Amino acid sequence: MSLIDFFTPVDAARLLTENDAIKGRLGTCIAVFTDHFPDLENQKPDLAIIGVQEDRNADGNSGCALGPDYVREKLYQLYEGGYKTHIVDLGNIRRGESVTDTYIALKTVVAELIKMDILPIIIGGSQDLTYAQYLAYEVLEQKVDLVIVDAHLDMEDDTFPDSIETTSSAYLNKIFMHEPDMLFNYSNLGYQTYFVNQERLLMMDKLFFDAHRLGSLTGKIQLAEPIIRNASMISFDIGAIRSSDAQANFNAVPNGFYGEDACQICRYAGFNDKLSSIGFYEFNPAYDSNGQTAALLSQMIWYFIDGFYNRKKDFPLHPKSQYLIYKTSLKHKEHELVFVKSKKSERWWMQIPYPTAGSKNERFHWVPCHYDDYLLAVSGEMPDLWWRTYQKLI
Repeated sequence: MSLIDFFTPVDAARLLTENDAIKGRLGTCIAVFTDHFPDLENQKPDLAIIGVQEDRNADGNSGCALGPDYVREKLYQLYEGGYKTHIVDLGNIRRGESVTDTYIALKTVVAELIKMDILPIIIGGSQDLTYAQYLAYEVLEQKVDLVIVDAHLDMEDDTFPDSIETTSSAYLNKIFMHEPDMLFNYSNLGYQTYFVNQERLLMMDKLFFDAHRLGSLTGKIQLAEPIIRNASMISFDIGAIRSSDAQANFNAVPNGFYGEDACQICRYAGFNDKLSSIGFYEFNPAYDSNGQTAALLSQMIWYFIDGFYNRKKDFPLHPKSQYLIYKTSLKHKEHELVFVKSKKSERWWMQIPYPTAGSKNERFHWVPCHYDDYLLAVSGEMPDLWWRTYQKLI
């Protein structure tokens, strides 16, 4: 399949200036689609930047479709890190005749790139595009561990998808109710309680999904690392960042993540060996004073790239000599809990057995965890993460 039919090229006259041509800047390191579409099979890039100029289903944030080129303008001026990058910029996905057409285009492009072992970095556009990003995994026939960074839980109270329009504030319904069901886990990072219906939080709990309040992560952003490390797909709403740091969103609010926390989240995402796509949504240049938010978002992408090229490739037990294995029993001896720690990165995972009683071929699921989860198990208590993950395996 030729992906060129989905894209319009980058405006070289506007975005690739003489300043960007300075040696070492990303503007000279990225293979940008201007006159000729990148040869993905022969160039074998690691990452592909995709703009999506779609905002027809934006909730109050019309104009965010223009965001991708403003982010590129700042990104191209940043310097490459201490590694050799292999990145392409495929330009912007053409706006479809209908929003559904745009969804199909994004779904197709993301799926094709992942098949080629190229990680797409999506710059939106409105956050309902997360649904199209998710649909790519249906094409790939892969289960999804979804992490969304957002101050809200973007759902309507009615959970029946046929009666709800997919918008930037109501796309999770479509994901949760989609058939076939590809969603193994959903995690929210940074929700703010006064924006969330408590019934939705109860529903999350019943589904064994997890939502993490902004206050629980403030000043402790490292607590988000295992959650991010478990993601196969991430969607980041720029509105999750406080308006003083990122005002370019009609729905911007006073509280949220600091800019440096947003960059750290993106670096954790880059480190994640399991992650296969990431999207940044809701940036609206109409509200961007002095290009501050475009600059922040470009730096967030830079930190994601930096994390990607510093991956440790230490997903558990390959080879076993690179890991330390710890075993502990709970107070009532009903389970033996197994943990592993990577010698490369000192990161922890917890082993969850599949509930296949009597099976000769016992199988396990590995979930990223904190050292604190191990300490809790040593004290004889069951970590909540173990129990919630086990319930999803039943």
